[in-house]
Amino acid sequence: MKKAFIGFYIGITLASIGLIFVLATGAWKQFFYEKPEEQFRTRIVTPRETGSIIDTATADLMIWNENLITKVPLEDGEVVIAVLTRESEDGIAEEQFAAYRYASDPAKVIYITWIVYDIERARYRRMWNAPIAAVRPETISLFTQDLIGDRSSCVIVTGMNDRNEYAMIIFKRSFQDANEPFITIAELQIDGSIVIQETGRSLAYQQGITAGQSFRIAAYSYDSSSSNILDQLETTYAYNPQSQKYEQINISRIPGSQIEQQRLRELLSGAPGVFEGFINDLWYYVSPQGTIDLKQYMYFDPSAKEIIFFSDKTQQVFNWQNSAPTRYGLYITCQNISISTLRRSIDIQLESLDSIKMRVIEDLNLKIDISESWDGSYRRASPAVLERQGSSLSPAFNALYDGPWGRIRFSDDGEYTISYGSTSRKGRYVFYRVDEHNLLELRPEGENDNRMVYRIDAAETSEMNLSRVRLGTTGIQDMLEPPVTLTFVE
Repeated sequence: MKKAFIGFYIGITLASIGLIFVLATGAWKQFFYEKPEEQFRTRIVTPRETGSIIDTATADLMIWNENLITKVPLEDGEVVIAVLTRESEDGIAEEQFAAYRYASDPAKVIYITWIVYDIERARYRRMWNAPIAAVRPETISLFTQDLIGDRSSCVIVTGMNDRNEYAMIIFKRSFQDANEPFITIAELQIDGSIVIQETGRSLAYQQGITAGQSFRIAAYSYDSSSSNILDQLETTYAYNPQSQKYEQINISRIPGSQIEQQRLRELLSGAPGVFEGFINDLWYYVSPQGTIDLKQYMYFDPSAKEIIFFSDKTQQVFNWQNSAPTRYGLYITCQNISISTLRRSIDIQLESLDSIKMRVIEDLNLKIDISESWDGSYRRASPAVLERQGSSLSPAFNALYDGPWGRIRFSDDGEYTISYGSTSRKGRYVFYRVDEHNLLELRPEGENDNRMVYRIDAAETSEMNLSRVRLGTTGIQDMLEPPVTLTFVE
């Protein structure tokens, strides 16, 4: 009996100590309030910059749903532009990199700061600040990558400077000077684009046995010695371990397409809306050999502020947030309408009057599988006016039809209204052409996941016959639904 009492007393004492520990550390919160932590902690957030983001309620709501709070409040007058949160390399706590600028600074210089947990003081502190070359807040992106191959992630900042040049600044962790925890190993500014040339690394690197090969960087700029605007210079940089810098190792010339130069100057003038109007269409992927091996499409709709990515069994819709002209085309930032933390930066370059070259950067790697690569060349899938292909339909027109849905009014601004009795529905529409077929896509207002594509089987003066289809890797697939006939009214 005495032993049982002693055991009971010890059990009560241990349970009390455990309860005090849980309450003191706050571990109890994760069972009631905190959500399970994601395996991938890196987040990239682009804030709203007055006058720079397309003024739509949806885009504005998505932007402000993101968390721009840093672990240490910034000083008065400092405006947060972007925040990247990740687990520190020592695994003790999270660390942050934040891009910011001073609201009163007329030069609008952007800085990056490092926020880390100080074990001795048991709190977060700002440990380092440095200016960067990019100055346009709406184009700033932060991400980390093992460029050197030593498993220490470099901090990479990209964006546009005040001359509309693409800028890339790369910082590497340094332990030589406590006052300078990061050193700049590359700072490139170019009137074209900059690409990190990733290469495969050995199994020994993947298993943590040996170091990996460092990645090279390629910068594509205007060839001032050529009379062709599309001719480019490719400058390659490699990492030098001795100098701890990326150094130039090669320059080569890349001839561009021979296009009428006056038209090129108009498209690449940088005037607002010019290049946006040029890409306002459906584009399909073309391999380097000129073949259509992948059924991937991209649809740019500046008026609806949307970019749609079509591939096998998927249709991803992004809000077109910002665009900035570049030497060879346009730099676009966009945000997924369903997954607000998924953003893409798109660098578009003009190849010819019916083809463009794109490089698409995912701002955030998700645990879901997004296996498509959208980089490459694309050709225009539909002409500006489908009449050239023997159809009386154009991408947008004014017409009124009767049909099983009710009375549908097509307006030349790309909007439609379906009236049935006392009810009405609105949305946007577009006519385009794929594989010699005329297509109509209806995008109901407020129903982003219920977009409908119809093949136009016949388009006479008096009526239009439609069949529901889906775009996939095998082309246009019939949905086997009853056909729809729209009768022309006026």
